[in-house]
Amino acid sequence: MSATNLHDTSSDASVGRVDMKLEVMIIPVSDVDRSKKFYERLGWNLDRDVTPMEGLRIVQFTPPGSGTSVTFGQGLTTRQARPRGSWSSPTSRPPMTSSSAVASR
Repeated sequence: MSATNLHDTSSDASVGRVDMKLEVMIIPVSDVDRSKKFYERLGWNLDRDVTPMEGLRIVQFTPPGSGTSVTFGQGLTTRQARPRGSWSSPTSRPPMTSSSAVASR
């Protein structure tokens, strides 16, 4: 059996398709203002920068033409930001995205 046959669900009526999209990604940051400047320099659209209550700040950016937004701020997550240059991934290297390519320049 080939990999194509293994993942082909077109003949199975019980398997439906689900339209799934990643819309918001919350990331921990150590410096909200520095992170905001980074995404502004990339040319991403600032959707919001609000402080609805003390200890909570929400900043959201969307890349031009994208349906996915990046959200960060203060008080959004208990997860700590990783030190610059440290990655924990199964491939032991950072994923290559257009933003990481720009950030490495």
